[in-house]
Amino acid sequence: MINNALKIISYNVNGLRSALSKGLIEWIREANPDVLCVQEIKAGREALDVAAFEALGYYAYLYPAQKPGYSGVATFSKQQPKNVTMGCGRDLYDHEGRVLRLDFDDFSVLNVYMPSGTSGPERQQFKLEWLAWFSTYVKALRHSVPPLVIAGDFNCCPTPIDLHNPKANQNSPGYTPEERAWFAQLLSDGFTDTFRHHRGDEPHHYSWWSYRAGSRSRNVGWRLDYLLADNALQPRLQSAGLLPDAVHSDHCPAFVELS
Repeated sequence: MINNALKIISYNVNGLRSALSKGLIEWIREANPDVLCVQEIKAGREALDVAAFEALGYYAYLYPAQKPGYSGVATFSKQQPKNVTMGCGRDLYDHEGRVLRLDFDDFSVLNVYMPSGTSGPERQQFKLEWLAWFSTYVKALRHSVPPLVIAGDFNCCPTPIDLHNPKANQNSPGYTPEERAWFAQLLSDGFTDTFRHHRGDEPHHYSWWSYRAGSRSRNVGWRLDYLLADNALQPRLQSAGLLPDAVHSDHCPAFVELS
């Protein structure tokens, strides 16, 4: 990692308590992010002891779903933010604990856990409505906060090189034509996919693998986890990538470093 860079990591932990039992704190100590965004925490602050994070020097902000053991996001920051916004102001999504924003002097980190749509047509429709809403939400937000880094599990692959078997998944949730078009539009609205900015069109880089059939060991996966940076931050982008050796979840972390 680059010295004196500000490091942001995004990680779908698929249950924060589960990840903690697999050595997550020790991993965080080594990785040493300045800001850590986690998704699918499946726990609320009352059910989760954050003392281990605070002992590492982090301010802890948790935004759980109302439904126990479901969804939820948390952001841990070494610097105290100027402002913390829990949720997005729309009950339909806030009940599922999907959005948490920290504003600093010269950038904001929007931690997001997007719906997956994989449990059936009704949830896929919910996801498509969410995506349309999210674009509008972000456009409005950009007028009122510092340049955004959107960190999270997008549950979506934008291009064929972002999943192992695009031909067989043309209409699968996460790779439907509507979702790909949405992602392309989000980027064209002024965001940089920091991973692709640094790694170009390299294939076979994934951040999620099914637990079935040894998918991870065979690298049969999808790139679902992103750090998108407002184009205004592009001159500050120093490094970005994935960390597939972190094995606390069925996802792996993504990171970006800003000067």
